Amino acid sequence: MAKRGIAAVVLGIVLLAAGAAIWTTRARRNPAACPYSQRLFLDLPRPFMRRQILRAMLDLAPGERVLEVGPGTGYYSLDVARQIAPDGRLDVLDLQESMLKELTRRADGRGITSIVPTAGDAQNLPFPAATFDAAFLVATLGEISDRDQALRELHRVLKPGGRLVVGEGQPDPHMLTIDDLRSRAEAIGFVFDRHEGTPFGYFARFRSG
Repeated sequence: MAKRGIAAVVLGIVLLAAGAAIWTTRARRNPAACPYSQRLFLDLPRPFMRRQILRAMLDLAPGERVLEVGPGTGYYSLDVARQIAPDGRLDVLDLQESMLKELTRRADGRGITSIVPTAGDAQNLPFPAATFDAAFLVATLGEISDRDQALRELHRVLKPGGRLVVGEGQPDPHMLTIDDLRSRAEAIGFVFDRHEGTPFGYFARFRSG
């Protein structure tokens, strides 16, 4: 009986691993944003992409105007909004109105009034050129079908010398490696500044050329 029990456990682990591999492969072939129904996962700790590191990489000052693409329910947004208070503005853009409504509800509950939500597509940002001092997106770029077009749009809406910070990490099946990200960004005209992290998760900073 003991051997049968062990065999069943091993078989279960193998099936789970196989299922995870299939899901990961499909997710990579068909990138898509995390659905609102799974928003609870967005609140889980992110040990390889901590808020403190993002703050340091963005190097924000009070009064700046900042763009976040793919904010979800605001894991990073609320922290960044406090950093640019009282006169700064954080524009958050997401495809899902439901995510933006949840983020706004959380901001209101904390007395944060500097977050401006916009429903839209990262591949066609609804902002004029040279609008933002800085922009960031975390675990989002890989979910966009045309990543290069999204980077071109970010380059367009950043002021000359503006900062772009991209965060990528596990267990996101859409994760871009730092080499892939850097190659794409530099081809569009971004200048690589630095990155911090590990193969399991990192933040990379670029300047608009």
